[in-house]
Amino acid sequence: MITFEIDGREVTVPPGTTVLDAARANDTEIPTLCFDERQAPFGACRVCLVGIEGAPGPVASCTTVAREGMKVSTDDTTARRVATAVVELVLSELPEPPAEHTELAQVARMLDVGEPRWPGTQHTREVDERHPYLAIQHEFCISCGRCVRACDEVQGTFALTATGRGFQANIAAGLDQGFRDSVCVSCGACADTCPTDAITEISLLDLVR
Repeated sequence: MITFEIDGREVTVPPGTTVLDAARANDTEIPTLCFDERQAPFGACRVCLVGIEGAPGPVASCTTVAREGMKVSTDDTTARRVATAVVELVLSELPEPPAEHTELAQVARMLDVGEPRWPGTQHTREVDERHPYLAIQHEFCISCGRCVRACDEVQGTFALTATGRGFQANIAAGLDQGFRDSVCVSCGACADTCPTDAITEISLLDLVR
């Protein structure tokens, strides 16, 4: 077993446990956006950053394995500043605030993020409803990669693809021919993991309308 500290509290976990898993197992919440416990840790969003005594800078808790004697700070000033800035930038690109029930909205509340400080170019509304059950609201895609990995790692279907770079980054079904003509099996794993409702059930979207 490995014994280390999280926010001054000693915890003991099996070897190979990540800092994020150890924190959550001991009732310490760390915000995440690209993380889904059903998928391999990705470490892309930089929202789960924590400070570690002796480290040159914050590290991603989802990909950092706990070591004996490690001292972790979940409220490290630099880590929290970076995570907050990431969420602010993500929100600044959306045409409207995310729905209150979404993970993105929950993370924004956890980090006390309000109106973005850097208003700029925003995504325009673009809804793809070519699938009989699922809709893609492209304007809410934050390129976390969870839907693509759910389709690949969990379902093994490989129906979704990451497209573009930077502000133009998004997702597409198949070779952008839409869900209906792709190899999608309508499992709903992509909608289940999406933290922003960028992929959602059409029936739920109709209720919102």
